Amino acid sequence: MTTILSAPYVPPRQLALPFIHRPSFAVADFLADATNEQARIWINRTPDWPDGRLALWGEAGCGKSHLLHNWAEREGAAVLSGPELSGLPAVPGAMGIDDADLIADEPALLHLLNMARELRRPVLLVGRVPPTEWRIALPDLASRVRAVVAVRVETPRDSLLDALLTRLLSDRQLCLPTAVRDWMRVYLPRTPGALRDAVARLDHAALVEREPIRLSRARAVLSGGDWAADGDDDNPESPPYPSFPADRLL
Repeated sequence: MTTILSAPYVPPRQLALPFIHRPSFAVADFLADATNEQARIWINRTPDWPDGRLALWGEAGCGKSHLLHNWAEREGAAVLSGPELSGLPAVPGAMGIDDADLIADEPALLHLLNMARELRRPVLLVGRVPPTEWRIALPDLASRVRAVVAVRVETPRDSLLDALLTRLLSDRQLCLPTAVRDWMRVYLPRTPGALRDAVARLDHAALVEREPIRLSRARAVLSGGDWAADGDDDNPESPPYPSFPADRLL
């Protein structure tokens, strides 16, 4: 009689669905801080904008898009995307343009600014660099953009970044051990973009593997190396591991 030995059952790995997590732009979710105080003051003074225009700029994840959406909701403004702007866009009312420094169709932006000025409609421009550094070929558009009052949304302080990390984890209902959070504070670049990207990658790993994220796994996911057999999961500083690459920002 032949005995057939069956292989032990191995549960299949869960496939992560291509779900796009959209951050909340609710006013209550904005993290107010001294680093964004000037920007908050200016977006609340729309009638005082010279020529009805204002530009907010700052690094990825600093909160400028959040401020843009808060302003748009209050003013009843349309929010447009710079890279997607084309042709002769209509000017229904107040307008906000995100990623305005990445504009592809310069005549479209020039038309929009001219029409908004003629109709006395406010325009809020948002980008990663100040308008004086935008690469613009059209002389007329360059002169108009460089004349816009520009307010920087500064790099958040550590206390604000810690609050942001807590909120990002809460938004995704992702529970991380204290050792993992401490390690992230020490070794990730202290920028909002890095935190957002790191949390997204850890959340994806947790969904795929259906296991809690321990420190060794977090190191592998965020450092790109296989650290599962190294280090002490109870000590986030033993030994020092490579930091999350600074150019991997959202």
